[in-house]
Amino acid sequence: MADNVTSLFRSSAAHSPSMAELTREGGDGTGPVDFCIPCNPYFPTPAMFDTMSARLRDIVTYYPSSADTITAELCSLLQLPPQCVAMGNGSTELITWIDHLMVRESLAIPVPTFARWTDQPMETGKRVDMFPLQESSGFSLDLAQYAEFIRARGTRVAVVCNPNNPDGGYLPKQALVQFMDAMADLDLIVVDESFLEFADAEAEPSVVQEAMIRPNVIVLRSLGKNFGLHGIRFGYLVANPALAGRVRSMLPKWNLNSFAEYVVFMLREHGAEYAQSLHQVRRDRLDMASQLSALPGLTVYPSQGNFLFVRLPVGAEGTVVRDRMLTEHRILVRECGNKIGSSSRFLRLVVRPQVDVRRLVSGLEQVLYGTRRGAAVPELSTGTSYSSGTAAVDRLVSATNGAGQPLAAQVAQVAQAMGTGMPMPAAPMPAAAQVMPQPVAAAMQAPAAMQPVAAAQMQMAPQMQAVPEPVPPQMQPIPAPQMQPVPAPQMQPVPAQMPAPGPTPPGVPARGGLTAAQVRGMTGPAQGLAPAPATGWPNAQSWPNAAGA
Repeated sequence: MADNVTSLFRSSAAHSPSMAELTREGGDGTGPVDFCIPCNPYFPTPAMFDTMSARLRDIVTYYPSSADTITAELCSLLQLPPQCVAMGNGSTELITWIDHLMVRESLAIPVPTFARWTDQPMETGKRVDMFPLQESSGFSLDLAQYAEFIRARGTRVAVVCNPNNPDGGYLPKQALVQFMDAMADLDLIVVDESFLEFADAEAEPSVVQEAMIRPNVIVLRSLGKNFGLHGIRFGYLVANPALAGRVRSMLPKWNLNSFAEYVVFMLREHGAEYAQSLHQVRRDRLDMASQLSALPGLTVYPSQGNFLFVRLPVGAEGTVVRDRMLTEHRILVRECGNKIGSSSRFLRLVVRPQVDVRRLVSGLEQVLYGTRRGAAVPELSTGTSYSSGTAAVDRLVSATNGAGQPLAAQVAQVAQAMGTGMPMPAAPMPAAAQVMPQPVAAAMQAPAAMQPVAAAQMQMAPQMQAVPEPVPPQMQPIPAPQMQPVPAPQMQPVPAQMPAPGPTPPGVPARGGLTAAQVRGMTGPAQGLAPAPATGWPNAQSWPNAAGA
């Protein structure tokens, strides 16, 4: 399998290879331990799988019921009015129809995020305004700054993912309601809650009740991720009857398969097991964050999803770590270099049971530190490995705006617009972080017209320039003392006219990272959130309703 790993990942420009592909390449009919696909590992239960297996012949032989029948059962379970719900063959089907039906010219989205929110509108010629989340603030989203960005760009549709993928950042419900109030004049606001049921920062975190009574809000929910059944492909949206009906009218009558129907109708009897699975994932998230935070130089960011966003130590390159973890340890991790707004210095690691986490930590120790634990070991580039950080740059350079203009034309427009004084909000950075290594500072000395770029794709360009260079063969393992920030004599102040830099360039330790104690179910000290109080193990009547209660 080692010879084909690179080609598999290179053919997956916006994601990772499927587990089916990796299993076929493995040769022995088994796939790797999966820390890549964010799926609930505790649901369905083994007994539920046994029941489904016994019914397999009937499930795959016959037509499913209509989508209306399956939707009615789901709504009865979640206590939602069916006229406010549309079920899709996975959330991506719903994202596709939202784009086709309701995004007329432009869409704003914080990045990094789920790739379909950037790629789908661009594929249909829309302008995508990307609001960069800052590593210096732990990738948290400041809704006030995001609102200013939307106003400055004149964007007509706004998307917020809560929790966000890949970093797991969480927004309190009241803050989202205030944002929806402030953006009431937009064509549409989408709140993607695909991972919200894994959150425990609030007792009732969802905004579905608000969506049903607002004219321009859609909430997107996942079923496959929460129920541990990605392969079934089913999810739903909640909105007022007019918006939900508009999407529902475009969907095929049989867009849901027989497996989806069978699972929806068996859920009523397994609400207690489902609630227990969510509780266990939240506990595992704390344990996994604690173990990963103990690895020298590894930064773990706060998460309310069923995954953790981590920054690799200085000297480690994500594609090398990903390939070695897969070929040497049979562990699949999500390297995030092909996510716009991220780089190959970051991994997204799915929360799994403790026995798997111990295997992950052991593998990372061997790949990152070699025979001793203390400093990351730079790996040599063979010249054939594929850096998916390059893929993100390629996607930006080849992208066009809503008018079909190539990037070069956008640059010319920016140069012309620079005299207009149009505000371009940027997230603040600590004073101590306003310096950069000399090579990076020199590389970013662009002409004045190229700096505060109005085009969304160009806003990300400075972040994409930080592609790690191959490490010379003569380089030895980095001693532990060099893991500290680069000494001041090697630094130059960023020119006053330049915008604040985005993610940390290669060779500079992470800023704004949090310890395991700060990760404990919170989005960070600035938000002031606290985990929801423990309510004990659920019973058969405690199935979570649509608001997460």
